[in-house]
Amino acid sequence: MAKQVKSMFFCKNCGAESPKWIGKCPSCGEWNTFTEEIVATKSKSLTFDNTPERRSMTPVKISEIKTEEYPRIQLPSKELNRVLGGGLVAGSIILLGGEPGIGKSTLILQNVLRIRSRKVLYISGEESSQQLRMRADRIAGGKMDCECYLLCETSLENIFTCLKQENPQLVIVDSIQTIASDMIESAAGSVSQVRECAAAFLKYAKQTNTPVILIGHINKEGSIAGPKVLEHIVDAVLQFEGDRHYMYRILRGIKNRFGNTNEIGIYEMQEDGLKEVNNPSMMLMTDSDEELSGSSIGITINGVRPFMVEIQALVSTAAFGTAQRSVTGFDSRRMNMLLAVLEKRVGFKLAQKDVFLNIAGGLKVNDPALDMAVVCAILSSNLDVPIRRDICFAGEVGLSGEIRHVTRIDQRIAEAQKMGFKTILVPKGNVKSGAKFGSIKVQEVGKIEETFREVFG
Repeated sequence: MAKQVKSMFFCKNCGAESPKWIGKCPSCGEWNTFTEEIVATKSKSLTFDNTPERRSMTPVKISEIKTEEYPRIQLPSKELNRVLGGGLVAGSIILLGGEPGIGKSTLILQNVLRIRSRKVLYISGEESSQQLRMRADRIAGGKMDCECYLLCETSLENIFTCLKQENPQLVIVDSIQTIASDMIESAAGSVSQVRECAAAFLKYAKQTNTPVILIGHINKEGSIAGPKVLEHIVDAVLQFEGDRHYMYRILRGIKNRFGNTNEIGIYEMQEDGLKEVNNPSMMLMTDSDEELSGSSIGITINGVRPFMVEIQALVSTAAFGTAQRSVTGFDSRRMNMLLAVLEKRVGFKLAQKDVFLNIAGGLKVNDPALDMAVVCAILSSNLDVPIRRDICFAGEVGLSGEIRHVTRIDQRIAEAQKMGFKTILVPKGNVKSGAKFGSIKVQEVGKIEETFREVFG
């Protein structure tokens, strides 16, 4: 008897089901998220039970549960270990997302090719084994003394058959949107396929204590393709960001059950793969002694790492009457707020002028501590007066023009001193009295007018 099928509608955001299309999801409240899929009328849930005995259904008191300390698996990339919180946790499932061509597969492949003591199974649903071998030769330079095995397969049932036979110690799935189960009628990449396949890998990781890394695509809105529940069931979500026209890539932790979500890793794209940037402050500043107007240096912190960024501004007379506001790498609404503060509190008329702002290196930062550097760069370009290259900034600008306190000011000052800056402008009262920072001069300012007097005289 043929299997009967029917049509169902699934919410791409939360995975809610509906027999008909509705505009607003009653579960998550999002609009226009329901998509139609063909599902089987009778389909049992995907289960892959490798344990000989079933788990007890009796509740256990939390104080009576015995825990075991599992050492973290150290990957060859220090930046990746930092973002993960110190390495891979046994039995964890990691989701790595990013735009096409950003370097997700390259990042994972160059790490697994350098693992010597663990058996790795790389499952590819997008590339052939020959293509992966060509990429591996380019990355590793012909050195293939690793325990990495390739499996080019998209059937979930065939994949788990291979997993039971090989018993790998690390599993890579590239990508989760290409894997499909024969038990579900919909096509690969649909909401139900992605949800069920990810749940199957999650169960496999927890039961066998094997870490699994899932590579996922992102949609045009910038979020990971598939249902939102995919991000909920995994232990960590890593976002690989960057402009393909720039050489720098940022690995950012969006969710991490085993570490800090504010950590980032910085890579530089080269011909032979991704290279770690150990000193981002040196790489993100222009290596020039020439003083140009519209350029300032600010200190930002991502996770526990402070680094210097160069902020470039260009202010010119509006050619067509309507002023333009263009921002790259910074929050455009925050820049408009800072322009309003400059006009209202300080008296600089910028309403009829074009303002262009850029964070050098293709980075995207959203740290309020860069406010003081942003307004100084804008004013420097407006007056056509350069800012000294040995001065940097760390402070938030309030709506009344005051300079507000920022977090981890000691680390910011220490980074500025390490990079050879002679003066740093910080909010008044932000530094503890009696603190010593060596040769660097720490100048405290309370108002934005004081900042301008210190910088421009």
